[in-house]
Amino acid sequence: MNYRSEIDGLRAIAVVSVIFFHAGFKSFSGGFVGVDVFFVISGYLITSILISEKEARTFSLLSFYERRAKRILPALFFVLLACLPVAWLWMDPSDLKWFSASLSSVSVFASNIEFWRESGYFATDAELKPLLHTWSLAIEEQYYVLFPVFIIICWQFGTRWLTGLLVAVAISSLTAAELASLNHPAANFYLLPTRGWELLVGAFIALSHNAKNEAGIFAFSPSARELASILGIAFIAYAVFEFDENTPFPSFYALIPTLGTALLIIFATQETFSGRLLGSKALAGIGLISYSTYLWHQPLFAFARLRSVENPSSWLFMLLAVSAVVLGYFTWRYIERPFRDKSRISRRTIFASAVLMSAAIFGIGMLGFLEDGFVGRLSSDDRKILAYEQYKLRPIYREGQCFLEPEQSWVDFSPICSSISAGSRSVLLWGDSHAASFSSGLRVVLPDAVIQYTASACAPVINMSFPLRPNCKDINAFVLSEVKRIKPTIVVLLANWNSYDQSKMLAQLSKTIAEIRAVSTASKIVIVGSLPEWHPSLPQVLLAKGLHLNSTAYIYTPMLADLYAGDAKLEAVASSGGASFVSALDALCARGNCLATAQLNSKVEPIAWDYGHLTEAGSLRLAKQLSPQIISQ
Repeated sequence: MNYRSEIDGLRAIAVVSVIFFHAGFKSFSGGFVGVDVFFVISGYLITSILISEKEARTFSLLSFYERRAKRILPALFFVLLACLPVAWLWMDPSDLKWFSASLSSVSVFASNIEFWRESGYFATDAELKPLLHTWSLAIEEQYYVLFPVFIIICWQFGTRWLTGLLVAVAISSLTAAELASLNHPAANFYLLPTRGWELLVGAFIALSHNAKNEAGIFAFSPSARELASILGIAFIAYAVFEFDENTPFPSFYALIPTLGTALLIIFATQETFSGRLLGSKALAGIGLISYSTYLWHQPLFAFARLRSVENPSSWLFMLLAVSAVVLGYFTWRYIERPFRDKSRISRRTIFASAVLMSAAIFGIGMLGFLEDGFVGRLSSDDRKILAYEQYKLRPIYREGQCFLEPEQSWVDFSPICSSISAGSRSVLLWGDSHAASFSSGLRVVLPDAVIQYTASACAPVINMSFPLRPNCKDINAFVLSEVKRIKPTIVVLLANWNSYDQSKMLAQLSKTIAEIRAVSTASKIVIVGSLPEWHPSLPQVLLAKGLHLNSTAYIYTPMLADLYAGDAKLEAVASSGGASFVSALDALCARGNCLATAQLNSKVEPIAWDYGHLTEAGSLRLAKQLSPQIISQ
């Protein structure tokens, strides 16, 4: 097929969107859809080649996989090898262990499955995983193991049958994505069955063009083509700038960027303004090196975040984004291009090299995983601190019983959650994982008085949907019914407040306060503000500052200003609704520094085991300081 510079320009739009999204630029809150743009482009190009070769009777499955190996593997292996020494020097054992696991999975194109398995609520932050972006490569390669075989089997029945079968598969995949977005969001995001339809969108374009000798069935007037291509840009732009982490994805929402991409592939030729814009030297040039640039950006960002005690500045991310483009160019120039040259790299060489390199990288990854990230690299004092990153939550948070995991519903709350002494003062703690982390200390300070109803990533507000936790709405409705039944003395609302959509959450929090008053008029309502936060985790900050667990310590946290700003909004909502507000920050922080370690049973431990979830010591310290204020309200 003929080269189309506008498709390389479309690749540029896709890779820039993804890079700016991973950099944390808020304007690009939906930049993750760049991956979906790549999927459609890939489906179109690969299917075009397959169909043309099948018609010319030159198709060879071995040649197809040879081209894929030359296209994907050299640059990928080069970046993986470059990451190894940096990971060894900069990652703590816990992070290195899971980096090693991802390294093994990448080598066999199963990283999407690995990251799905790691997607539990307390998994390592996505932004700290250097190889997270390789999930999309795994999707494509899994697809291309199956798709050519499907073409070979179905080709004998003709393109009509082939297209009909593919339409049925695509509809099934899209339907599965819509359903899974509500019930299994992590699997929906990472796995092929709910992503395959996006590649098939591109395949349908290739099939339609092929049927009409490249003109396609879309022989519209120049003005119509112009309008359709502009509409395609508008669709993609809308998704990039308006979608965010709360958008169920992929789902029917994903039709917006994928159909936008389809419109541009079909209509944005050099005869249209959009085609000329996308085909400009600048955009086409970035698109040409987009694969290598994509490979580099996430490791650069993740290692920068891991290395920095404070969240890296926007300027640093912009510099790293430019660095990704520069490294992408050199990787394309000196790795990608030479390996694609048939005269220099034979089929035998590429396949033998692929097997050997995959085996070597898989082995290195497995060794790092089985050795727990080579924990022996650290001193005994450092190992004690990092051991808290493997904190045992179940008995302390009452995980699975009174702190529900992502897939659990309200029916899974245990009877022990509301088991209190008859006639005693009752305090109902309602919230997400931050509330769960506060529960153990509160139970010690107020024995036989605490009712705990907490669930992961569920803010304690009624009638609000949480796309990544589809059971939250029903869970919160149940807790409100328990408030009505029990009529507790005090209702305490606590959450990781700043992690939710602020406008929606604050509005629903106000309504929740009103509903609590309506169903239990005598209950006092107390909102506890944000807990201190550390980047990337408190144990890692302690290590970076060379501190050990031998005394109480206060440490500066750069997130404090933002947390206080969020608290001010919470306090305003509490005041307007007749509730009380209690500041956890005032209890644990002073003059910009926050308590980092606390004593528990003659033992000093960090007050949080990750970025902000309290340890038993931290929970007890906070409960002792806040309980007088809570009870006196």
